[in-house]
Amino acid sequence: MPNPVVGLAVGGGTGPELAEVFERVLQRLGEAHGVGFDIVRSPRVYDSYVSLRSLGIGEIRRRTQEDAEHYEQFCRALAGRGVAAVFRTAINAQSLYLVRQRLRAVKVDVLTHQSASLLLVRDEAQGFYTGENQHTPGAVTRTMEFSREITEEIIAFALERARRQWPDGGPGEVLMAYKFHLLDGALDEWVTALSRRLGVAIRLCQPDTVNRNLVEHGLGERTLLIAGNEWADIMHVVLLDRFGGERQENRCTENVHLHPDVAGLVEYQTVHGSADDLAGRGAVNPVATIRAAAAIAEHHGGCAGAVRQVERAIDALRRRGVGTPDLGGRHTTTGVADALLAAVDPLATPVAGW
Repeated sequence: MPNPVVGLAVGGGTGPELAEVFERVLQRLGEAHGVGFDIVRSPRVYDSYVSLRSLGIGEIRRRTQEDAEHYEQFCRALAGRGVAAVFRTAINAQSLYLVRQRLRAVKVDVLTHQSASLLLVRDEAQGFYTGENQHTPGAVTRTMEFSREITEEIIAFALERARRQWPDGGPGEVLMAYKFHLLDGALDEWVTALSRRLGVAIRLCQPDTVNRNLVEHGLGERTLLIAGNEWADIMHVVLLDRFGGERQENRCTENVHLHPDVAGLVEYQTVHGSADDLAGRGAVNPVATIRAAAAIAEHHGGCAGAVRQVERAIDALRRRGVGTPDLGGRHTTTGVADALLAAVDPLATPVAGW
């Protein structure tokens, strides 16, 4: 049986350091479960925003477009080979969102707090984060759009994902957080019509209304929240802190591409950025990258239990005080990864009392 194939795309800043951690952890998890992974790395190292800052506007625009074109084609090539997963370190957001627009991406994250749970589906395919810039002296004009087709596609995906998340009844409520008051009623009309057609109650809310209700009432038992990127990008870290018990430096998420040409390709990423100020210092926190490797190993490589195994190892390291400086520890990126890898083999066959 052929080895599972996984894509790897590396950006500037701490990208190369984290890519090394990802490869080591994925391969070790595979060895512990009798699975060999073939990793296909993009030949291009993509710019971070910091790596572009010293360039002129014209050169930034050129490099941004080149990165977007290259990464889009890399994703299309992976999907054409039947590859189901790619891990990407942080790259320049402008390049990234051009790809997300073209490939119709959504970000998916699940947050839990006591008995309540939130499935956040973040619309990355349309809105202000997407679009093109036009420069005139002293001004930048950004043109973007919302479309009925993409809105309906995202809602359909979110509902299907919610039914998978809660197979014994689906979501208890479906909310959408968008600045719909700025769109002449169009988004409201599309959502209302789709809600009636599907027979599913969907509440379209202003972001401040969602914020107020979360502050006042917390999470519902099963809440599906479909959110425009203008709100969700800012609020993701807040939601993680308030309801997920996590910091962005430790968290990974998945992006699902809805375009038919790349359907089935899931991109895993760290929630944190490129951390260029830490590049080459061995100080970047590898936990989010380690978690991404475990998710890919389990969900796309047949390594059953890999996520739970890695979570138990991370908890064990935390109790021993093993961590990078951002977590109050004294260990390097490599030191944390080495400690995790040392725990993988015993974890492959759980030991009583671990």
